[in-house]
Amino acid sequence: MNRTYPLRAAEVDDVGVEFENVVLRPLAERLCLVDGVVGVTLGGSRARGTHTTDSDYDVGIYYRGILDTDALTGLAQECAGAGASATRTGEWGPWVDGGAWLSIDGTAVDWLYRDLDRVIAVWQDTQQGVYGFHAQTGHPFGFADIAYPGELAPAVILADPSGRLAALRAEVRHYPDPLRDALVGRLWEAEFVTVLARKAISRADATYVAGCLFRALCLCAHALHAHARRWLINEKGAVAEAGALPNAPADFTVRAHAVLGRLGTTPEELTAAVTLAEQLVEDTRSVCPLS
Repeated sequence: MNRTYPLRAAEVDDVGVEFENVVLRPLAERLCLVDGVVGVTLGGSRARGTHTTDSDYDVGIYYRGILDTDALTGLAQECAGAGASATRTGEWGPWVDGGAWLSIDGTAVDWLYRDLDRVIAVWQDTQQGVYGFHAQTGHPFGFADIAYPGELAPAVILADPSGRLAALRAEVRHYPDPLRDALVGRLWEAEFVTVLARKAISRADATYVAGCLFRALCLCAHALHAHARRWLINEKGAVAEAGALPNAPADFTVRAHAVLGRLGTTPEELTAAVTLAEQLVEDTRSVCPLS
């Protein structure tokens, strides 16, 4: 069964709804007047209904072609003061792209650029089981390009004059089976890096072991999400989210955190950590059979 996403979770605070309707929706309409902007969404925890009262508002600015970032800076200054600014496209790296960190009426609002053509290209790749983890500042495991369709699936559309975002969102809510098989199949790498970690134990190379085990755990989290047909957007919080899935191995989150939380530096401590990781990878494979 494919994952479905309601437009909004039932539990939404009244203050958040008022800010969205009074501030964000009119702002989104103005953003759509900027050259290049196609549509605007509310994403992140605010869209999923998992936010707290102090959560930021993640605003996705989807564009095509050349984006008029000077006009965006002007609009940012109108909304958030003279010191506000928007970046050029690509200024935050090849995958995060760019945007702005704003405070509007004392509320944190983050603008995030998304090149719609690139989002569509990634979505088309996922339907063939093609994906990648890319070097990107702020993403120690690597930016998962599948985040592009994944973040749009539960998003709240604030403005979409052409209807392009709504049409694409309807598509990406159906998790592609080829992508599911590819990410579950990637567990071979999780097994491989635990082998590499074990080889480094005799040298007490705790840093290398930690890197290998971190990668193994992230691959397990991706496999569990894929098997459950859930988009995984970021490695931050991925272990806890994976552990909450109905198909997760028993005590996945506690065991995964224990791998690195008790890593140690001696061969004996490192051996215990690697053994725990190996068992977790094995258990993950057992609950994620390939179709």
